Amino acid sequence: MDDSAYDLDAVANSFDAIEAEEAQEEEAPALETWRVVLALSDATDLDAWIDLALRLTPSPGHLCLRGMVQIDADESLSEGALDARAWRDAFAPYADSIEAIHDDVRAYVDYQPMARVLDELLREPANLLIVQWAGPTKLTGGVTTDGVLQTAPCDAALITRPHKPGSGAALLAVRGGTNLSLGVTVARAFAADAPVTLFHAADADKIAPDLESLIQVDTEIVRTVTAVGDTAEGIIREARGHGAVVLGARFQDPEARSSSSPPVVTSIFDRLPLPLALVRAFEPESVDFHPPVLLRVGARSREDLSMRVDRWFAENTFHSTEFEDVAALIALKQKQGVTISVGLPALNEEKTIGALIDVLKGALMDAAPLVDEIVLIDSASTDRTVAIAREKGIPVYSHADILPEAGSLVGKGEALWKSLHVLKGDIVVWIDTDISNMHPRFIYGLIGPLLRNPRIQYVKGFYQRPIQVGGKLQVYGGGRVTELVARPLLNLFYPELSGVVQPLSGEYAGRRTALQSVPFFSGYGVETGLLIDLWERYGLDAIAQTDLEVRVHHNQPLVGLSKMSFAILQIFIARLEAHYGVQLLDRANRSMKLIIQEPERLGLEIAEIGDEERPPIISLAAYRDEHGM
Repeated sequence: MDDSAYDLDAVANSFDAIEAEEAQEEEAPALETWRVVLALSDATDLDAWIDLALRLTPSPGHLCLRGMVQIDADESLSEGALDARAWRDAFAPYADSIEAIHDDVRAYVDYQPMARVLDELLREPANLLIVQWAGPTKLTGGVTTDGVLQTAPCDAALITRPHKPGSGAALLAVRGGTNLSLGVTVARAFAADAPVTLFHAADADKIAPDLESLIQVDTEIVRTVTAVGDTAEGIIREARGHGAVVLGARFQDPEARSSSSPPVVTSIFDRLPLPLALVRAFEPESVDFHPPVLLRVGARSREDLSMRVDRWFAENTFHSTEFEDVAALIALKQKQGVTISVGLPALNEEKTIGALIDVLKGALMDAAPLVDEIVLIDSASTDRTVAIAREKGIPVYSHADILPEAGSLVGKGEALWKSLHVLKGDIVVWIDTDISNMHPRFIYGLIGPLLRNPRIQYVKGFYQRPIQVGGKLQVYGGGRVTELVARPLLNLFYPELSGVVQPLSGEYAGRRTALQSVPFFSGYGVETGLLIDLWERYGLDAIAQTDLEVRVHHNQPLVGLSKMSFAILQIFIARLEAHYGVQLLDRANRSMKLIIQEPERLGLEIAEIGDEERPPIISLAAYRDEHGM
């Protein structure tokens, strides 16, 4: 699609403006750790690809794995959600078991996913980009070969397929100049323990440089061949007996492009059935034969809102099964040095609280120490909820007793806001306590995206919600306020959040640094307020959602859902007031007449329904003192 996300021609036209802007900026800091990005279009020979990339990653260094999912121009980007999950599933075992592989594996879903990789490199610099290359005449992830080579702000190696160790020597064909050292490095990685042959394509009227004397690495060059004349024929002839070929990207003279014969790289690609690498160095070296012309992705064409939401849905929608390897999550947690707290807001949940605590404590604290603490935050229960929790050995707080100097309001949101004061974790998970089919996935499914993706700040759970009808459990039908109130209003006024499956779900997790920085509504509106405020503060890409499969709980009667809807509508209005600078709620009626229709009674009751807004808890001195801020 012409306007799908990136316009490389526009980038070229705006290069002068970008250059002038960069001249005014401070020099970017050098990377502290060598960083290599591997971008793949399919997972065939994944072991061999990663083995090759690791040989190109110096120690200490990080290898970053990126999957590219290309969507046809006439389809929604959201169609790539399952393919993105498949990439994450394929990458995860490597990230979990190999120290050099960065934990943050990603799958880019786009009409031009290669351009997304290039855009990432501008925001997160790297030393080397390795790309699974479709060939010189085809698009690689929706971008031309020239587009990749001209745009990548680092060394680049475009490789058709990995050369497996033991497959023979590598042939390195270069003219010298900027690509020499990079070409040697890639050839060594291709060859593994096998030797390298150095092939020099020389101009007939120029003296060939002593290339071996220019190579600054310890490389076994078994022989050096200098050819004058038909370069492609010379390389094809010399490639016999080799297992792979490495070419310098600038090694054909630009004037040759006007010739009727095919370019050298195209001819070699079409005629040689060997793994082929095309390399282009970013930094000039001492011998400057053909310095590359470098362009940067400095501008993104205006992106359609619907496309942005579709892409977010595909890339930021996870499934709890992706994180069921709890031992791997524990390793990530320990590596990052973070702690995890689970807060359980409760009001009269004696029927479910005991089994819920048993499942979480047994699986995620006793058997596997993923969670550091589980705390019940009670809202004046009158049944045995508190007694059961204490019998199970977990701390219990009454939210009215937390931060007494701040006073006490009624509602779940108030309990969550105050729980931040007593919970100690860097990551905080909240789970509703009326769940009757509790499973550890409700926790690790929310924690996983935060541990694997440092850019994610907040994770919402979603699930199928069976509903009790006539004593029978129907698979679908739950989430009525979500579908009839919350999602329609998000689509109307906050369309960037329209891909959130269940914005009102009571299962979610976030980083303390994010949660402490936003206000909380005291009652039914807490989930709506958190979602909107965190989006406005951190952006859509900082929010994720996880499929937790099925959640069974007791369903509220319609009158309860009516009160919930009334409160949520007020939250939307309050946020619209702040956004547009208008005043509506001060003139609105905050009381709701509830229809009472019973066999011997028909009438109206008045209920005062309205959430109070608590400020970001970090604004409280007592909170800052408690958490050492």
